[in-house]
Amino acid sequence: MIRASGPANQDVPSLADAHGSVGISQVTFWRRMFAFSGPAYLVSVGYMDPGNWATDLEGGARFGYRLLWVLVMSNAMAILLQTLSARLGIASGRDLAQACRETYPRRINLALWGLCEIAIAACDLAEVLGAAIGLNLLFHIPLLIGVLLTAADTLLLLWFQSFGIRTIEAFILALITVIAGCFLVEILWAKPDGHEVLRGLVGGLDRQSLYVAIGILGATVMPHNLYLHSALVQTRDISHTPSGKRTACRYNLIDSVVALNGALLVNAAILVLAAAVFFKHGVVVTEIQQAHQLLEPLLGTSLAGVIFAVALLCSGQSSTLTGTMAGQVVMEGFLNFRMRPWLRRLITRTLAIVPAAVTIYIAGDQATFGLLILSQVILSMQLPFAVIPLIHFTSDRGRMGGFANPAWVKVVAWATAAVIVGLNLRLAGMSLMEWANGAGRWRPLVLGVAFPLTGLLLALLVWITLEPAITRRRRMGRASVTLPETAGAETQAAPVYQRILVPLDHTPLDRLAVGHAAAMGRLYGAKLYLLHVEEGVTSQIYGKESSTAEVEAGAQYLERIAQSLREQGIVVETEISHSPSPRKEIVRYARAIRPDLVIMGAHGHGGLKDLIFGTTIDPVRHRLVKP
Repeated sequence: MIRASGPANQDVPSLADAHGSVGISQVTFWRRMFAFSGPAYLVSVGYMDPGNWATDLEGGARFGYRLLWVLVMSNAMAILLQTLSARLGIASGRDLAQACRETYPRRINLALWGLCEIAIAACDLAEVLGAAIGLNLLFHIPLLIGVLLTAADTLLLLWFQSFGIRTIEAFILALITVIAGCFLVEILWAKPDGHEVLRGLVGGLDRQSLYVAIGILGATVMPHNLYLHSALVQTRDISHTPSGKRTACRYNLIDSVVALNGALLVNAAILVLAAAVFFKHGVVVTEIQQAHQLLEPLLGTSLAGVIFAVALLCSGQSSTLTGTMAGQVVMEGFLNFRMRPWLRRLITRTLAIVPAAVTIYIAGDQATFGLLILSQVILSMQLPFAVIPLIHFTSDRGRMGGFANPAWVKVVAWATAAVIVGLNLRLAGMSLMEWANGAGRWRPLVLGVAFPLTGLLLALLVWITLEPAITRRRRMGRASVTLPETAGAETQAAPVYQRILVPLDHTPLDRLAVGHAAAMGRLYGAKLYLLHVEEGVTSQIYGKESSTAEVEAGAQYLERIAQSLREQGIVVETEISHSPSPRKEIVRYARAIRPDLVIMGAHGHGGLKDLIFGTTIDPVRHRLVKP
């Protein structure tokens, strides 16, 4: 068996638009720390999103300080797992989704991708509901209208992405600061009992608190954040030497510890606030709006509710940005398929808006709290399918080299995975029995669907856990020849270009395209075909019969370029076409002349400008089987 080693498509980096875009050449510790800071703060947003609010509020209101230890344990797990995720990205140059695609069979990858998309949709559901509730509390916008308005944040995301990764990181940090400041004020007003807080750090679980505890775990350790962090660390332009990678790992560890402990303080503040205000007064919180309304009379100030709502709105919006980036990483990594960010965002947001809007319309506003709790339990159920591959990959010396997990890290990591899997299995069993008992005459249908699905998920989890051993046995049973990633490249004939098509747009960028084409033409003795498409109103109506100043200027422009190339000894043919769609005309002309190579210049715009002005390169390259 010939088995290619090394990652496929290594030349396609994770988050390609921002890959290696942040320099870290600063010499002092603090300047370099500032350069590395950012990825963990983007990740930490997922640890304080509206889903966390729901689980923390319910945990504090129903059980007082008893579940505080769950937050601390979950945060310790999060620091460990996010550190492993960062190390995977730094040491291997691959994000977690890419590593899965390169390791597992296609069917397994499709299953993992589907589960991760469900988790992202669940997280986005929490963000939709949180933002809608924040709008409702601040401006009295009905929840259903607020849910529909959240679709507009797609435009906000596109706008921020045009400024680069550092601007997004700065914006997120500003929102985190607002959230933390709001809860600091709330805690000072609530005056929690310090002795009770300390007792909450040592607690236990019972049947009633298990569901909420697992919800807290799912809300704290976010599965898609493991995929995102391994991609975000690659936005730093590090030295790919052992010492350079070691430095990057050290600074990213500091970044993760600071950012995630900051998230812990926010989550703990929410739980402590709920325990000090609601549990103390015997109030059971069944919705976030109720918490907002009760804070004012119980704390004795009208500002308490306003501050609470502002923090909630900031939480929903900050989570929106990172959720979209995680979705991009997951789709590109698992499927090697890139979708435009605005379309990816629109699809994800639609999947969250529809169930939220339907639930609110049918069950009313009070159903939102249950939806938030459910979304976090879904996240927790998906967590093992991200954690176990991460531990396998970071323990693999063939992938990580000297950065593979030492023995003590393996022990702690697998203990963490065992806790997560054990809690989820117990929750799954309890939930299945509750659904079956409450289904009435639909019980056979519930059992007939739920149990086979649960069995398939368990089988998938077992396969992923045992995959290294399975693969090792296969290798031992067959003769294996390992070839480098580029094996076979030297046996392919070198390309020879004899017909080169160069579409021109009468812009300064044409000079670059013509320069590349001229160099290729001289090297191969190729013939150049220069194409200019007139798309004005006159050209659309009269076609080749058009005769305006703009058309004449375009013809003279094209002829000047052609004459300059002919003086260099290059054979040139020119063509002026008239069409409302340049992309279709380029494809039509290319199919007519059959070029060996197409050279096009980019307009250099993106985001909203792509929506307004359109794009040409992508539609052309997808319809032509030409380099």
